[in-house]
Amino acid sequence: MTHRQILFVIFGLMAGMFLSSLDQTIVGTAIRTIGDDLHGLDHQAWVTTAYLICSTIATPIYGKLSDLFGRRPLFIIAIVIFLVGSAAASFSTSMYMLAAFRGLQGLGAGGLMALPLTIMGDILAPRQRAKYQGYFLAVFGISSVIGPLIGGLFAGADQILFITGWRWVFLLNVPIGVIALVIVGIFLHIPGQKRKDNIRIDWWGAAMVIVAAAPLLLVAEQGREWGWGSLNAWVCYVIGGLGVIAFIVAERAMGDAALIPLKLFKSRTFSMATILGVLVGFGMFGALLTVPLYLQLVNGSTPTESGFQMLPMILGLMISSIVSGQIISRTGKYKMFPPIGTAFMILGFAWFTQVSYDKPWWYLSIGMVFVGLGLGQLMQTLTLASQNSVGPRDIGVATSSSTFFRQIGGTLGTAILFSVLFSRLSSTIPAAFRDKTLAADLAKASADPKVVSDPANSGILKLLSEVKSGSTAALGNALNGDTSFLNKATLALKAPFLDGFANATVTVFTIALVVVAAAFVLSFFLRPAPLRTRSAMDEAAHQDREAKAADDDETARAAVAAQAAANAMGSPVSPDTGSIRVVTRDETDGDDETGRRS
Repeated sequence: MTHRQILFVIFGLMAGMFLSSLDQTIVGTAIRTIGDDLHGLDHQAWVTTAYLICSTIATPIYGKLSDLFGRRPLFIIAIVIFLVGSAAASFSTSMYMLAAFRGLQGLGAGGLMALPLTIMGDILAPRQRAKYQGYFLAVFGISSVIGPLIGGLFAGADQILFITGWRWVFLLNVPIGVIALVIVGIFLHIPGQKRKDNIRIDWWGAAMVIVAAAPLLLVAEQGREWGWGSLNAWVCYVIGGLGVIAFIVAERAMGDAALIPLKLFKSRTFSMATILGVLVGFGMFGALLTVPLYLQLVNGSTPTESGFQMLPMILGLMISSIVSGQIISRTGKYKMFPPIGTAFMILGFAWFTQVSYDKPWWYLSIGMVFVGLGLGQLMQTLTLASQNSVGPRDIGVATSSSTFFRQIGGTLGTAILFSVLFSRLSSTIPAAFRDKTLAADLAKASADPKVVSDPANSGILKLLSEVKSGSTAALGNALNGDTSFLNKATLALKAPFLDGFANATVTVFTIALVVVAAAFVLSFFLRPAPLRTRSAMDEAAHQDREAKAADDDETARAAVAAQAAANAMGSPVSPDTGSIRVVTRDETDGDDETGRRS
């Protein structure tokens, strides 16, 4: 394909990817407003959980089906499903209804996340591929910046064109999705792709991946609320464990037709890249979710402001991705980037472990740059390693499997780190109230008539009065729900809460640091194969030509052997001239000459 054709295909992929990435940032910003309006703020986690479970489970399914039926139809189906889910979500009248429609959106999002990277592997050789990754990261960066802004705008508006403001969070996807469909329909044409013959669909594998992943993802999202040792949690553990065993059995039985063929893991490169993807996903989501929460709660930023304040991480990610992509394109070597990338992430998380509630935003931005520089090198390199370790016909399932396991790692990271964060608050906040300096400032502010009479302090003063009357448990749970009492409150009154939260996040960042350090050590065991010089599409076509040539050679050899056998038997007939028609006696009645000849 020419550079012009490649760019047209990339435009189609970027449109679909923008649709998915923008939706996640907008909904995350507006979810509190949505929960208040639908009178179900305590059920907002189900909205996130439904989307996460469906998108994660759908990812490997899209990868396998696209190998069988072609990328383009599956990508179009993913966009259509996402649009239907988006339009339906805008009509939700309860949080449970919204959760169901977000699940439908997730079924489409699984394809929007997995297929663009797969199609890139089809049309570009590995050395070229890294050079184009900057386009996709630009889409990710733009959506990360404008998403919170648009989400805050919609959430803050009572009505827009006679429709409740937050409903536009989902309706906005419709025109963007239609544009994406038009672009995909016009530009996304991949030469040589067609429906495979003799298709075997791994129905058992698809069913078992749902049985295995859904309960484990569910307990990862809800375990903190249920309790990790509760009956609900144990039911999920047992069902998920049995599902994993059944999934492995089903995949062994299906062989090459499996949803996630086990032969992929015979490659040390693929296996190590998958493990690193899980660990990096753990650290990445730990940073992307904990840092915005810290900015909003400790620094007092609005959701929209925190989106812009994450810009240093996005810029670091884009810069390192572009630079590493150019180096890979020119040299064909990428072994150095996993160690360097994880080293940058280690520096970032080590920097984060030194935060305190009185540190300004620019201090955190230094750590964000380090983490972004690390992620930019790792995200594309690990995908490249996974794709380069398999044959051209398995590139779809390899890419989707890599994405699937990275999402699993991110989900585990979110569940574990948030659980640690909120469980630590029960000890860090009371400890902050025992700090002599903070306690003295608090006592002085509480005795100031101006502070007491300020309406902005009413919520926090009420909580402090409950603590004085003996309800010390309220301290540990104060930041576990509605934190609006901290908004615009006097610093001396809220300082112990901010200090306690900052100390709890230090624990979270320390855990992420340990996980990323483990990834750093393992990255030296990644043995990447030399980058191939052909795209998967070219390699598949080359293999088809070689197979056809081999068949032609076999046919020619058979003909030569038949001729030799005929010569040895003294046959007067060449084996490739066909048989001689024999005229019967019935056909020669009335013609003795012909009859004698016959």
